[in-house]
Amino acid sequence: MFDFGTALIVIGGLLGLVLLGVHVAVSLGISSALGIYLVTGKMRIVEATVASTAAEALRDFTFAVIPLFMLMGEFIGRSGAISDVYNGINRGIRRLPGRLAIATVLGNTIFSFVTGVSIASAAAFSRIAYPEMKSFNYRRGFALGAIAGSSCLGMLIPPSVLMIVWGILTEQSIGRLFLAGVLPGILLASLFLAYIIISAIMNPEIVGENRPGAQQRETAADRIEMSHGQFLSSMAGVFGIILAVLGGIWFGIFTPTEGAGAGAALALLFALLKGLTWPQFMQAVYAVGKTAAPILILLFCAALYSRTLAMTGVTTAIREFFLSSGLEAWQVLTVIILIWFVLGMVIDSISIMLLTVPIVEPIAVAFGFDRLSFAIIGILAIEAGLLTPPFGLLVYTVKAAIEDPKVGVQEIFLSSIPYWGIMLFAAILLIAFPQIANWLPETLM
Repeated sequence: MFDFGTALIVIGGLLGLVLLGVHVAVSLGISSALGIYLVTGKMRIVEATVASTAAEALRDFTFAVIPLFMLMGEFIGRSGAISDVYNGINRGIRRLPGRLAIATVLGNTIFSFVTGVSIASAAAFSRIAYPEMKSFNYRRGFALGAIAGSSCLGMLIPPSVLMIVWGILTEQSIGRLFLAGVLPGILLASLFLAYIIISAIMNPEIVGENRPGAQQRETAADRIEMSHGQFLSSMAGVFGIILAVLGGIWFGIFTPTEGAGAGAALALLFALLKGLTWPQFMQAVYAVGKTAAPILILLFCAALYSRTLAMTGVTTAIREFFLSSGLEAWQVLTVIILIWFVLGMVIDSISIMLLTVPIVEPIAVAFGFDRLSFAIIGILAIEAGLLTPPFGLLVYTVKAAIEDPKVGVQEIFLSSIPYWGIMLFAAILLIAFPQIANWLPETLM
C-alpha cells in the first residue's frame, strides 16, 4: 500500500543527504533502511533485507564484469598502444584541417572500445594530445574542448560501465546494450568530427594556421617518431582484443562476464609483449580496485534502494501519476531528461543512474518507449552532465591531467559547450529514429 509520507521521507531524505554532501552509497543505505522500517515496523526485517540483498550482490558474477573490463582498459592504456595509435592516425591524416583534434576524436573512439570509462579516456588523451596540439599552436580552448568532449564517447561505446550498470539495474541483456551503443557512438563521433572540420575550415587560426609559429607545423609533426610496424602491431593488438571480446559476447560464444575475463587476460598478454613492467602491472590493478570498489558498493546500495521503492509502492505511484497526468510521451521524456541535466550539475553519472533509473525506466516503458533506445538516450543525457558546471567530472579530470597552471576549469567548461550541444542533438536524433540503437541488436541477436 502506497503511503505518501513514507515515500516523501524515502525520496526526500535521500536527496537531502546527497545535497548535504553525504556519500551517495551511505545516503542510499540510510534512506533504504529507514524506508523498510517505516513500512514494516520491524528492525529484524530491515536486517534480513540488507543481508539478503548483500548476499545476492556479492555472489552475482555479473558484478565482476565492471572491474574486469576496467582492467582490460588499464592494461592496454599502460602498454603504450594508444599513444602509437594516436600518433599513427595523426601522421596518416596530415592533409585534413584540424588533424590533431580529429586524431584525438578517432583515438578516443578506439580507446572507448577497450576502456568503458570516460575518465580514463580524458586522463590519457590530456597527456597524449594536449602537448601536441599546444606545440602546433592550436587555440587552447579548442584543444581542451576536443579532449573533454570526445572523452564522453567512453560511456556510450561498449564496453561502457554505464551500460553495465544500466543493464544490472533494469535486468536487461548487457550484450544487447553493448550492441545498441555501437551505432550511436559512431554517430556521435562523426558529429564531433564534422564540427571540428567545419570549425577548422571556417576559422583556421584555431588550429594554428596563420598564427605566430605556424611555420613550425611540419617540424612539430616530424618529432613524432614511430615505425610503420609499431603502429600496425598496436592497431592489430587493440582491434584484435576488441573483436575477440565484443564479437564473442554478441555471437553468444561467452557471457559478458566471461568476455570481460578473456579481455583482461588478452590485454595483459598484449601489454607484456609491449613491455609492461611489474610496477605498471601493480599500478593498473590498484587503479582498477580504487575505482571499481566504490562502484560495486554503490550497486549494492542501489539494489537495496530499488527493493525499498518496491516495498513502499513509490515506483508504481509515480508511474500512475504520470499516466494519469495527461502528458504526451515526448513531454514525459523531456521532464526526465531535464531532471538528468539538473542532477548532472551536482553529482556524478553513476550516482544519477542509481538514483533515477529504477524510477524512470518503468515510466518510460509504460509510455511505450523502446527499452534499448531509451537506455542509450539516458546514457547520453546523463553523460552530458560530465561537461556541465559545477561538478563536471571530465572537466576536472582534464584540468588535473594537463598540469598547466594557465588553464582554469572555467575555460574548459566554456570550450566543452559545443560538444554538450552535439550530444543533445544526438539524443534528439535517437528519440526521432530509435532504430539507430535497435538495428544492430535486432540483426545480430
